[in-house]
Amino acid sequence: MKIDLQVHSTYSDGFLSPEKLVSFLADNNVKVAALTDHNTIRGQDEFKKFAQKAKIKTITGIELYVYLEHRRFNILWYNFDDKDPRLHTLLRETQIRRKGIVRKALNKLKQQGYNVHTENILDKFTHYVAVNKVAAEFYSQNKNKVHKELKNKNPLEEDILEEYFYSPNHARLRETYINIKRVFKLREKIGGQIIFCHPGKHNKYRGSLPEKLDKLGIDGIEVLSPHHTIGAIIYCQYLARKFNWIETGGSDYHLSAGQHYTLQHAWQWFNIESDYLRKISKIIK
Repeated sequence: MKIDLQVHSTYSDGFLSPEKLVSFLADNNVKVAALTDHNTIRGQDEFKKFAQKAKIKTITGIELYVYLEHRRFNILWYNFDDKDPRLHTLLRETQIRRKGIVRKALNKLKQQGYNVHTENILDKFTHYVAVNKVAAEFYSQNKNKVHKELKNKNPLEEDILEEYFYSPNHARLRETYINIKRVFKLREKIGGQIIFCHPGKHNKYRGSLPEKLDKLGIDGIEVLSPHHTIGAIIYCQYLARKFNWIETGGSDYHLSAGQHYTLQHAWQWFNIESDYLRKISKIIK
């Protein structure tokens, strides 16, 4: 059975509404899916409504930026009570902090002489402030200057982010991280399964972090991800068996590639079949 336990909508940094995202999933024969927007559950009800019409089983989900000691990484959380006010309080805190961080970055760019209307940009976001969309707004107002500085008339999104939002030369924008111990404490109240998200990206699974996460009570690891090489997949499988973890998989879908690219999305080079993911029934039951 084809599943996808990590997709993103316009409520965070994706580019399809929940309705259009469901249509895309249905067209690709996905039978079980989880909307895992960053630090917001705003799109869950909408996603579930359209998925029910398309006969796609949904799993409540979210992706969070977390830290443990000096390590920063992402987690996926499934099957929690998304109506609990304690969860809404936690998410609102992160959204307010993130908006403040992005405001500071935009104001710094403005001070450096770029055409930036900080509050007009921020007003476009009612929940999670998606930095890729902020970068698009910045680029639309500063195209000529960006082209000249990057010496490129067709810069990629990552080029703009790297130069203007993740560089000490301009704005050093950080994510809004939550202490993972706080997440585990909340999980005791509202349930669900917590998964180590695309751990092969930047080798987050190296060192003692997996063992520490296991002791804290993490439930599983994302094995299949477009961020993973074959070697990373094999190592994730090894960790899953070592710690008796659930194995999950997701396309991390935000938008089809477009333009002239042969591969438009992750499903064109790998399928996520539930039969090959150990203990996945604990999530998609």
